[in-house]
Amino acid sequence: MSALPGIVPAAVDSAPRRSGRSSGRNAREARAGLLLSLPFLVLFTAFTAWPVIQSLFMSFTDMRIRDIRTPFAVDFVGLDNYAKALSDPVYQRAALNTAVFVLIGVPLTMAAGLAAAVALDKGIKRFRSLFRVGFYTPVITSIVAVAVVWKFLLSDAGLVNSMLGWVGITGPNWLNDTRTSLLSLIMLTTWRNFGTGMIIFLAGLQAVPWSLHEAAMLDGAGAWKRFTNITFPQLRPTLLFVLVTTTIGYLQFFEEPFVMTKGGPLNSTISASMYTYQQFGYGNYGVAGAMAYLTFVVVALVTVLQFRLTREKD
Repeated sequence: MSALPGIVPAAVDSAPRRSGRSSGRNAREARAGLLLSLPFLVLFTAFTAWPVIQSLFMSFTDMRIRDIRTPFAVDFVGLDNYAKALSDPVYQRAALNTAVFVLIGVPLTMAAGLAAAVALDKGIKRFRSLFRVGFYTPVITSIVAVAVVWKFLLSDAGLVNSMLGWVGITGPNWLNDTRTSLLSLIMLTTWRNFGTGMIIFLAGLQAVPWSLHEAAMLDGAGAWKRFTNITFPQLRPTLLFVLVTTTIGYLQFFEEPFVMTKGGPLNSTISASMYTYQQFGYGNYGVAGAMAYLTFVVVALVTVLQFRLTREKD
């Protein structure tokens, strides 16, 4: 007991020194981390943050190219650009096309990805790796190469109409008919993008505990009942992730109509993103900025709605 008075003061005296050394080390680590992240911060500010801020500023101004002598003229116009965008009949058609594209394309893409994942996880035994590569190849294939192939397939004398002719059906001119042009792009996009969902779903399926299936099989549950009562509920986080990312991508669809149809015929395939791009190309920077932020608001609202509708109940 007599040694305690000498030990306790020593411990108390050494605590501030250790704390000082620890705080100094933390400060050095913080400076080193900031230094290492500085290149990213510079690039992010220059090429992401600043353009976003600039586009927001442009959306409230009448910034546009007018003539050679005064190439840029800026007047603050408030919400006029947003009103112009919402009242533009072409933008309204583009927004409707985008909504149809999302409402049809997202379920088809997710269903195709989930079906392929289930087949690769349990059904296909031989050449499984080859099928995985084949299903995922369209995702990484250039849209230009894909466009050339699909334009040939969907032309008047293409393979699709030739196959329909074998059974006595006269196929339409898929990409040049207002009734089928958007549907053709949805088919193309589903084929091109379902591989991404397939990879994510496959990872989710392999994380489902097999013991749950064994217990269900002992109770006499069949394959479909096990899928609906075990596999599907276990995939809820994966389904939410694929739903959100696929919807965000489809709300911004641009490449397919730009490369395949140029938005035609008669604006039947023009998208909100493509029309925004056209307005920027015409020099209407204020209207283009307003359209871009309208798309951002829609993406944010749809994402929040999806999270609320698919979250687990307490």
